[in-house]
Amino acid sequence: MTFPVVARRAPALTPLALVSALALCFFASAACAEQALPTVTVTGARFASDPALTPIGATVITAEDMRRAGVADVNQAIRKIGGVYGRQSLDSSPDFGLDLRGFGSNSSQNLVIMLDGVRLSESELGNGVLSSIPLETVERIEIIRGGASVLYGEGATGGVIQVVTKRPQPNTARGTLRAEGGQFGFGDLRASVAKAWDGFALDAAIGKQRTDNYRVHSGFEQTSLSAGAQWAYASGRVGMRVDSARQESQFPGSLTLAQFERDPRQAATLKDFGSLDSDRVNLFAEHRIGALDLAAELSHRKKTVDSTYYFDFGSGEFASPGRYDSTQTQFSPRLRHLAQLPGMLNEVVAGVDLIRWNRVTRADFSQADASQKSRALYVRDELKWEAPHNARLAVGARHETFDKDTVDPFGATYAGKQSQNAWEVQGSFNLTPATNVYAKAGRSFRVPNVDENAFRSSAGVLQIQTSRDLELGVTVGDAALGATARAFRHQLTNEIFYDPTLNGFGANTNLDPTRRQGLELEGHVAIDSDLRLSGQLQHVNARFTDGPNAGREMVLVPKNVITSRLSWNPAGGHSADLGVQWVSSQRYGSDFTNTCGARMPSYLTFDARYARQMGPWEFALSGMNLADKQHFSNAFGCRSGIYPSDGRQLKLSARYDF
Repeated sequence: MTFPVVARRAPALTPLALVSALALCFFASAACAEQALPTVTVTGARFASDPALTPIGATVITAEDMRRAGVADVNQAIRKIGGVYGRQSLDSSPDFGLDLRGFGSNSSQNLVIMLDGVRLSESELGNGVLSSIPLETVERIEIIRGGASVLYGEGATGGVIQVVTKRPQPNTARGTLRAEGGQFGFGDLRASVAKAWDGFALDAAIGKQRTDNYRVHSGFEQTSLSAGAQWAYASGRVGMRVDSARQESQFPGSLTLAQFERDPRQAATLKDFGSLDSDRVNLFAEHRIGALDLAAELSHRKKTVDSTYYFDFGSGEFASPGRYDSTQTQFSPRLRHLAQLPGMLNEVVAGVDLIRWNRVTRADFSQADASQKSRALYVRDELKWEAPHNARLAVGARHETFDKDTVDPFGATYAGKQSQNAWEVQGSFNLTPATNVYAKAGRSFRVPNVDENAFRSSAGVLQIQTSRDLELGVTVGDAALGATARAFRHQLTNEIFYDPTLNGFGANTNLDPTRRQGLELEGHVAIDSDLRLSGQLQHVNARFTDGPNAGREMVLVPKNVITSRLSWNPAGGHSADLGVQWVSSQRYGSDFTNTCGARMPSYLTFDARYARQMGPWEFALSGMNLADKQHFSNAFGCRSGIYPSDGRQLKLSARYDF
C-alpha cells in the first residue's frame, strides 16, 4: 500500500534531550568493571558465530564501504554498493522497492529485511522503511540471495537483507555531526553520539531530512530518532533500543508515456498527500552457558499511516481520507550449541518465532479489522571440516502456522489457519586455498498478506506460494582479486501476484506455475594500493511455465542489471568514488500476455563523489544520475502508470567526527 502524511508530528521521545544527556557522558569517568564487548559478526544462523561459519555465498557491505561511496541511507547502500535492483518509490520517499532474483512488483514480499534480529517485513503490502535507520549506527549489511525460509520464515524466497548495528567498544566515546544540502531543496542534518564504559554503553542518533524531490508535488520530510542502552557481563549482554520516525509525503501520481516524454517532472495530482509514524522498542538478551548460547529479542512496533486522495468524477472534487493503525509484536528465543568434534566443528541452532500483527483501517473504502498470528519452530545443523578443504554441510527445517482473521463490513470477511514447511540443504568445499564451490537446495514459501486477500480473485483466501530453490556457486581469489558466480533456479507454485487482466478490474491471485532462473556474478580487483574496482551482474529469466501464459515473460523484471564502482583512496585525505548502473528493458506492469507492443526502455546512470578529509572534518561533493538520464523503473500500465525516476542532483556535505 502506498501512503504517507497529514499533520506534522514530533517523535515520541525528545531527541535533543537524549543527545545532550549522552554528550555529558563524554566527561564522565569509568565506573564499571565488566567484560569487553566483542566485535559482532552476524551469520546466516542468526547468531554472532564463528567466522568459519559465515553465510555461504553472502555479500557483505561494511561501514567503510558506505562512507566511501557517500550513500545517504541503508536502502541506497544496498542498491549502489550491493548491486541490488531498486524501483522508484511511489510515495516520494527514498525507500525504493528492492528486488532480489526478479520478483517484479511483488519483490518486497519475496524479500525479508532484518534489523538486529528483528523482522522489519510485515503482513501487508509496502516496502520496508530503511531510510529511518541512522547510517552512522550501521556496522554492516549482509545480503543473502536465494531461498532462506528455514531461518527467516515466509517471504524469504528472493533472499534476506540483514542490517547489523555497531556494538560498542569498551571505554570509548565517539560522535558525528553531518550536514548536507543540494538541488531540489534537499537538506539533511544528522547527529550521533555513543559512550561505552567497561560494561555499560549508551548511544543516540537523530536526523532531519527534507526535499522537494525531482517532480512537482513530490516533497518528502522525515524526522528520526534512535537510542540504545546495553550492559555486557562476563557471559552475555542485555539491552534495549528505541526507534522512532515521522514521515510526510506528497504524491505526484503516475503519468502516461506521452506525458513523461513531454515533461517527466510534472505531476498528475497536486493535492494528494500522506504520512507515516512508526515507533519501535526492542529488548534483547544473550547468555552463554558453557558451549550453549541463548539469545532472544522481544520487539513491539506501532505504526500509523494516513493518506488523503482527491477525486472528481464530474460532480465536483472531493477528498477521500484514510487511516490505518497497526502493531506488530515479535518474540524470538533461540539457542545454539557449538562443539569441536574430532576434525570438525558442529553448530546446532534451534529457535521459535512468535509474531502477532494487528491492523485497524478507517477509510471511505474500508473499515477492516485484520490480525495475523504466526508460530514457527526451526532447527538447523551444520558441520565444518578442517583444512585443507574446509568442507561444510548444513541441513535445516522449519514448520510455521498462521492464524488469520479479517472483518470488513465493506468487503471480504474471513478467518482461517494456514501452515507450511520449509527445508534446506547446503554444502561447500575448497578445491584449492583460493577456490570454493558450493551448492544450495531447499523449499521456501510466502503467505498471502491481508492486502492481497482483501482484493483476491478466489472465493477463499489465497493459497500459500511455494518455491523449489536450487543454487550452484563458485568463489575464487582473495581480498585483492576475487570473483563469485552463482547459477540459480526458483520453481514457483501458486505465486501470489496482482493480475490486471482478471475480472475486468484486476485482482490478486495464485498464478499458474512460474520460474526464475539466471546467473549472478560479483567481482573485485585492487588495481593498485589506491584504486579498487568492483562490480555485480544479475541475469534473470522470469517466465510462466504452464497455463495459458506458458512461455511468456513476467512483468517488471529486467533481464540484466549491471553495477560497477571504482574507488580511489590515495594518501593525503583525498578520496573519490564513481558508480555506474545499467538496467535492461522490461515488460510493462500490465503486460501479462506480452502483447503491449512496447517495453520499458533500458537506461544507464552514473553517480560520483569526491571527498577531502582534513583532521576531524570531511567535505564532499556528490552527484546522482550525472548524465541527467530521463528514465523510469515503475510503470503499471502499457505505456502508462509511469513513475519517473529522479534526474541529476548535486549535493555538498560537511561532516565532523569527535
